[in-house]
Amino acid sequence: MKLPLLSFLALASCCHALPKIPGNSLDIKRATCENTPTSRHCWGKYDIDTNYYTTIPDAGKTVEVWLSVEEGICNQDGYRRPCMTFNGTMPGPAIVADWGDDLVVHVTNNMKSNGTAIHWHGVRQLNSVEQDGVPGVTQCPIRPGESYTYKFKVTQYGSSWYHSHFSLQYTEGLFGPLIFKGPATANYDEDKGVLFLQDWSHTSTFTDWSAKEKYGITKSLNSLLINGTNTFNCTGSTDPNCVGGGKKFETVFEPGKKYLIRLANVAMDSLFQFNIDGHKFKVIAVDFVPIVPYETDNVLVNVGERYDIVVEANATPGDYWMRGGWLRACQGVANDNPGSITGIVRYNSRSTKEPTTTSTVQPPKFCADEPATKLVPRVKFDVGAISGTTVEGINVRLTHAALFQWTINGSSLALDWNKPTLQYVFKNASYIPTPYNVVSVERKNPTGDEWAVIAHPIHLHGHDFWILAQETGKLWDGNMDSFKLKGVPRRDTALLPARGYLAIAFRLDNPGAWLIHCHIAWHSSQGLALEFVESPHSISVNSGARKVYDDTCASWEKWSPSSPWPQDDSGI
Repeated sequence: MKLPLLSFLALASCCHALPKIPGNSLDIKRATCENTPTSRHCWGKYDIDTNYYTTIPDAGKTVEVWLSVEEGICNQDGYRRPCMTFNGTMPGPAIVADWGDDLVVHVTNNMKSNGTAIHWHGVRQLNSVEQDGVPGVTQCPIRPGESYTYKFKVTQYGSSWYHSHFSLQYTEGLFGPLIFKGPATANYDEDKGVLFLQDWSHTSTFTDWSAKEKYGITKSLNSLLINGTNTFNCTGSTDPNCVGGGKKFETVFEPGKKYLIRLANVAMDSLFQFNIDGHKFKVIAVDFVPIVPYETDNVLVNVGERYDIVVEANATPGDYWMRGGWLRACQGVANDNPGSITGIVRYNSRSTKEPTTTSTVQPPKFCADEPATKLVPRVKFDVGAISGTTVEGINVRLTHAALFQWTINGSSLALDWNKPTLQYVFKNASYIPTPYNVVSVERKNPTGDEWAVIAHPIHLHGHDFWILAQETGKLWDGNMDSFKLKGVPRRDTALLPARGYLAIAFRLDNPGAWLIHCHIAWHSSQGLALEFVESPHSISVNSGARKVYDDTCASWEKWSPSSPWPQDDSGI
């Protein structure tokens, strides 16, 4: 059977007649290979060349985690403000599992008057769409005072984050590190964990959202954080909330050792250029895809993107600045402290000196991802022939009517938290409301050539995708002959360039209702998203998960009329 190719902003999304990818049979006898600092390519009976799309280790282990969603006061940089946290901290606690583990996460909503739902960013959720954690798509929100348990198999390895997908909540502090351990394409001595790059407002994001929705503008964000911390200058301030007490993120290197650092951009609306003064590093993975290592002294990280890097402590022992590199040329929102996103690498844990190092890294002149030519997957799959395929054009623009909204093909996503998309699927409904922006994989209706005028980091749920083309300042002419089909990178988040296009393809191998959306928080709340229902008759949810789904929706529907915060955005 031939499968149609869909296009999202000439962002060719879905794939046509892809070749079946051969898997590594679990019956093949292989010598056990231990994962050590000198053999990171190993993983028991598996290794870095194992086809992780078709082969999943049977780890025989369940990792169980408890998360409490809370409201409180945060002082991340010296300024006190209301926030939302997991277990009282921002970022939340690290969730760590091995490739092949079963992960069980119990989430309790201890907020007074807000619903919530937790998404596992980049996690494929193979045959478990109901665990994706998107209110209005895969579940109803968790009402205050109640709990929800997510259960899924860890079918990937690498670095990511978990976060609320309920409106703008993740920008209020509801996010945390997600680490799935497995083999790697380069050796390292120590895993430093996830390093978050983030912008931060000293007022509630929901207050800022009201102005954004009505007037299309947002005040400057106030601060920038590395792993949730930084310093903000309160000298001379009469603001009672500007109390000081912020600190720089610090980490210690031991000469000669190699360190794995898992970079993740969790910002509202910022692109970062990461570097460590005086050091080069190897980039070994992008999102959840291990790549052939390449050496550089900086890496560009868009919202939602992740890069695993290995840094060797081979500089002269001392104190060095670690820089987030907020890129002014790429931002739709200004920042009061654009040069402040710095941390410290120390070769002596007792040192308290402020580094005096300087950076030689030059910022790009326009918004960009890391060059696709550098992101060569270790496990390579080709896309296959796409000639003769009908392409569906999906076009985006900003409307300036009563409210400022992003639209796709003239429709701005607006979900109903009481009636998730899966509810329509379960009922075999022939119609799903237009504002849900649903695209089926069989639909064939090319549209015109109206394009985005600013850059958008696009994130796909439920799949990795191939990048077939990514052009800045050039619109797609409908010709697929120029698309690269062999040796192309795969990832789950990539930049749609300003006045340009992004063409992607992905395998139709995971039945479900999946979002594809801009990961700039403002834009997704303004409706810059669509969802597609993939193979609806093949979606299978076990009775236990279905009961949790039904009970959560019944409880939310009973409580939501009394909520003091009615839905006023897309829902995601």
